[in-house]
Amino acid sequence: MSARITAPSPPLALDDKTSLGSVRPHEKLKAEIVQRATELGFASCRVARAETPRHAYEFREWLRDGAAGTMEWLHRGEEKRCDPALVLPGARSVIVVAMNYWQGTREAEPGTTRGRIARYAWGDDYHDLMLERLRSLDALLIEHGGTQKCYVDTGPILERNFAAEAGVGWQGKSTMLLDPKLGTWFFLGEILTTLDLAPDAPQPARCGSCTRCITACPTGAITDAHRLDARRCISYLTIELKGSIPLEFRPLIGDRIYGCDTCLDVCPWNRFASVSREAAFAAREPARSMQLRDYLALSEEEFRTLFHRSPIKRIKRRGLLRNVCVALGNVGTGEDLAALERAALDPEPLIAEHAAWALSRVRSRLRGSRDPAAASAGELPSLGAVTTAVA
Repeated sequence: MSARITAPSPPLALDDKTSLGSVRPHEKLKAEIVQRATELGFASCRVARAETPRHAYEFREWLRDGAAGTMEWLHRGEEKRCDPALVLPGARSVIVVAMNYWQGTREAEPGTTRGRIARYAWGDDYHDLMLERLRSLDALLIEHGGTQKCYVDTGPILERNFAAEAGVGWQGKSTMLLDPKLGTWFFLGEILTTLDLAPDAPQPARCGSCTRCITACPTGAITDAHRLDARRCISYLTIELKGSIPLEFRPLIGDRIYGCDTCLDVCPWNRFASVSREAAFAAREPARSMQLRDYLALSEEEFRTLFHRSPIKRIKRRGLLRNVCVALGNVGTGEDLAALERAALDPEPLIAEHAAWALSRVRSRLRGSRDPAAASAGELPSLGAVTTAVA
């Protein structure tokens, strides 16, 4: 990814000599949209045409290869994701916004065992915050006769494809979107509209010969440049997968309990990222101070209360405690045995099964021997599948 930085041209520059009243009507509306988006806290707002996504074919092949794992909702929305007109009849444009969530680095305190949570989940749920602000943009578009649909990571749309086409960033080899000023730390939101807005130019890809994200992935989920096998991805295993985490991947998860930032952390472009001004994304209490074993004491009600404004709530208590047990199996000590023993008696079978695995791992370490279940630690299991890009 090492490359000379060349800032992309803005979609519309309004300097001291240019006013909203001096540009053509369609440009005036677009300028109003960009200005309003900036006022709402978005770091970028650009436009793509509402047409078949550039990587629709690759997306279909990715699904055929089974690389989506158990994410059946991707199959159900396949046709819509490849044709915006099926989502919004008469759609002409896709407005794509980006919001910075980078909170800087946070050093772990010595002598503590805390699970790693992906940075995007440190604070409040971005879905709710961004959707509310997109609705403010929607109101502006309605005033100009547009019909819209707004999405924040939830609708049947290949958002990174449209974001790349609009020039919000380029798709890196990890399949994530990159921008010279934001690095990798930003959320995307989209508005499909029937208004015909001038599209912006895409950014050139600037990854160069860099393969840091591919090399760093703990599970080998990035099988090649722009090719991701979700079934290997720790974010998939700890968030999207609802059942038991395959034994061969558990040691590779390490101390991660919700998502994984590794391919983002290593990207050289992040050296230019600046801390987000959005206070809602600041780290909440669980991300700041809870030790792993503390999570195992949470009741259903306590879980809902603690995470009611967090994206972590979507995996429910059973999912989070499953992940915590795996993390303790990898990094836990004798001090964690009592909590794991209680978890092994949890009425939720998913939690109990992973707690029993963790107990075996911790006890094995304490005995100074290596548990057979850990035999694959550090090895990358093969799923025997050829994968294609997540477009």
